[in-house]
Amino acid sequence: MSAMSIKSRPGRAAAPALVLLALVAVAVAVALTGCSSSKPAYCTDRTNLQSSVNGLTSSISSRDVSGVKSQVGKIQNDATTVVNSAKGDFPTETSAITSSVDALRGSLGALPSSPSAAEIATVAKDGASVVSSVKSFVDASKSKCS
Repeated sequence: MSAMSIKSRPGRAAAPALVLLALVAVAVAVALTGCSSSKPAYCTDRTNLQSSVNGLTSSISSRDVSGVKSQVGKIQNDATTVVNSAKGDFPTETSAITSSVDALRGSLGALPSSPSAAEIATVAKDGASVVSSVKSFVDASKSKCS
């Protein structure tokens, strides 16, 4: 075969590579669809809430009032998302999350700019209640999210 005839067939070598690439893309899409459908949406929401709660614990222990306020905002958003996505399956646990987050927001809202140790202790107690309610939800939803 001359060099001229090889050049006259462009794209033939690329066709198998394109087919292979398309098959890989389809396989990845099928695998991702299978993974996402096996767990309820609240499993991801639960993970996000757990991360926010972990940030609260470190802010409270360092007595960082502005950090606590910021973290409580994240927790409130993540808790609302979890409650909305899981209340049908876990009404008791999601109700406890709502109540504990509301109590924490209340004690935090009453906190002056230079809080006393007793005022920080109240926020810490309400923060511990949030941690406990989230842990109860995590434990209850473990079988569906693992």
